[in-house]
Amino acid sequence: MMKDLPDSGKQAFGFEAHRSALMGHCYRMLGSVSEADDAVQETMVRAWRARDRFEGRASPRTWLYSIATRVCLDALSASGRRARPMELGPAYSIDGPLTPLPANSWIEPIPDALAVPSDVDPSEQASLRQSIRLAFLAALQHLPPKQRAVLLLAEVLGWPATEIAETLETSVASVNSALQRARVTVSDLRLEDSEFRVPQSDAQVALLNRYVDAFERYDMDAFTAILHEEVTLSMPPYTLWLQGHASIRGWFLGRGAVCRDSRLVRTEACGSPAYGQYHASSDGGPFKPWSLIVLELSGGRIAAMTHFLDTEALFPRFGLPQELPR
Repeated sequence: MMKDLPDSGKQAFGFEAHRSALMGHCYRMLGSVSEADDAVQETMVRAWRARDRFEGRASPRTWLYSIATRVCLDALSASGRRARPMELGPAYSIDGPLTPLPANSWIEPIPDALAVPSDVDPSEQASLRQSIRLAFLAALQHLPPKQRAVLLLAEVLGWPATEIAETLETSVASVNSALQRARVTVSDLRLEDSEFRVPQSDAQVALLNRYVDAFERYDMDAFTAILHEEVTLSMPPYTLWLQGHASIRGWFLGRGAVCRDSRLVRTEACGSPAYGQYHASSDGGPFKPWSLIVLELSGGRIAAMTHFLDTEALFPRFGLPQELPR
């Protein structure tokens, strides 16, 4: 932990300046913000202890990435695959059971600011945001740990095979083979490329404004009109997920009608537009946290809505207020 690191060590090689870059890398490897944070702390401790062996052949950030990758591989050897509800079975009906997923088995959302360094150029920032999308994180979970590391080091960080081989203590041929297999697996999953970019286009701004307006007014006709035909709705930590206009409309007018009279506060999560959802108190008091909503866009419509319900952990992480006044 960083508390075990001397204050002088926090600045050695500019450790703290690389925290967001390392956090993003560990998050892509692990799919969990809390586990990624632990991995970053462990990375810095290992780096401090090995500081005398740093020979300056690579930049401090590259050296730290190498250590972080090995830390994550150690962590993955003792953990299972994380997943989104839609990967675990067919879509539910609107009266399907609200069965909780096993603890620590779902992909957690991360604030963009926590995972994307501010000291890189805009094109690299856009690429890094794409690499923390929920769909991409879910695809990575299908890869064995070493294939996952190879793909991320090669495709996201742009490392040559020789450097990856040195980090993973393997051969260049093994790296190239793992990269080929990883690319095939990810390609077979047929990921939809998110259309969301920063800065947003006028059309995206208009779409998101329509989403907020329709949701807060609870106008299901206007709401359905901006949804992709194959739109999905999921609510981690529950296994239930829905697909299509009819199911999602039925949910919000039925069991999900508790969302009526909500207020939304904009944030950014997983390289996507996101909102803190606040629910009206029954006693007429302030609005209280209800979910963190992450949107995925495709074809000029909203293609996926993930409502993360663990607001006790998520709202402080995203800097969202604990209540909104009436």
